[in-house]
Amino acid sequence: MSGFSSELSSGGNVNTRAKDILSGIVPLMKLICLTVIGLLLAHPKTQLVPRATFRLLSKLVFALFLPCLIFTELGESITLDNIVRWWFIPVNVLLSAVIGSFIGYLVVLICRPPPEFTRFTIVMTAFGNTGNLLLAIVSSVCHTKSNPFGPNCHSRGVSYVSFAQWVAVILVYTVVYHMMEPPLEYYEVVEEEGVEIEEINVENHDVSRPLLVEAEWPGIEDKETEHCKTPFIARVFNSISSVSQASLPEISFAGETGGESPSPRSLQCLAEPRVMRRIRVVAEQTPVKHILQPPTIASLLAIIIGSVPQLKSVVFGYDAPLSFITDSLNIMASAMVPSVMLVLGGMLSEGPKESTLGLRTTIGITVARLLVLPLVGIGVVMSADKFGLISSADPMFKFVLLLQYSTPSAILLGAIASLRGYAVREASALLFWQHIFALLSLTFYIVIFFKLTVDNTVQGMP
Repeated sequence: MSGFSSELSSGGNVNTRAKDILSGIVPLMKLICLTVIGLLLAHPKTQLVPRATFRLLSKLVFALFLPCLIFTELGESITLDNIVRWWFIPVNVLLSAVIGSFIGYLVVLICRPPPEFTRFTIVMTAFGNTGNLLLAIVSSVCHTKSNPFGPNCHSRGVSYVSFAQWVAVILVYTVVYHMMEPPLEYYEVVEEEGVEIEEINVENHDVSRPLLVEAEWPGIEDKETEHCKTPFIARVFNSISSVSQASLPEISFAGETGGESPSPRSLQCLAEPRVMRRIRVVAEQTPVKHILQPPTIASLLAIIIGSVPQLKSVVFGYDAPLSFITDSLNIMASAMVPSVMLVLGGMLSEGPKESTLGLRTTIGITVARLLVLPLVGIGVVMSADKFGLISSADPMFKFVLLLQYSTPSAILLGAIASLRGYAVREASALLFWQHIFALLSLTFYIVIFFKLTVDNTVQGMP
């Protein structure tokens, strides 16, 4: 009798393991099917859908579908109490970037990429896709009624992911933007009679812009500025930039000195400190205005309206006077995930570009981003939960925190590379291979994340 019961228990364990594996594989299989459809539609041999159509679709995702999804889900879930309880979500994004930067530096020490790609290696290791891909994974996991996170799984998951997006966007348009600055060695600056002649490395600028670098920032070609493709910071802090003392406005002291010209010593005392002036010049060239993109604006509106009960009751809810607007936005939001995966398939159909990064460094970044960083993330999130830093008991909350460490590098980094004219081919090739191998790594880690979040929650229940 005992032997029979042991056989039953072992059989039950096998079935449980099989269900756990299937629960991690099935959501990704859904996304893979959508991606393959996009790949077949955009493949150069078939060209059933032209490349321009995928560009238009990516613009619709960026300007319409994604903002609608963020506004409808985050606005309905957010409250002042939730803002306080969800504080660890944006902090976790910062932690993943800091830890990823440290791991990226280790990749530089071990793999020794070409010197001009040192900062590129650190950036591509540190900053993952915490936006569209995370939303697609959460939506796919919650698509079935038997999902392990219970009712309202989709709404809660999308809200958690959306709440972290504004931090990632700020990091990309400030820290990443300046770290992706072209190396000074690519430029030869010659000053003749106060006129600066700049010779730009043609190889970096004569690059056809692939769809891969425009998917999360459509219309990037309209955002170029005077200094975006130059080593501006390096030139400023090496005193060879076009911004010199002569370009500062002259200060008139006629009223104080009786018309006499001020002495050099008085000018030196009143002048802005050199370091502060250079920091100010760099800050003025930081594209902070690009932070206010449609998805970010949707997040801010959702937080503001959702935090004020009087406004929330007017916009959200079945009996709300403006519920017909949110219902319309919700219908458009449902197109976000399939559109994103179709665009991803269109990007992958272009194949990897030629890269001078080197095979060893490419493998090093991919392994660090897809295998090493998720393990570190498990330690960070589980430790934070143990020390009571995670106030939410929702298993989806911890699942999203863990996913933030396990996604491939952000596609937006390819857009920044294109904007800065730095490592465009390398970014395109690296993003291609990372998204290919992420299918395997995400399947493996999603199964582990289910065990760590759902199973532990069930065991901890009375």
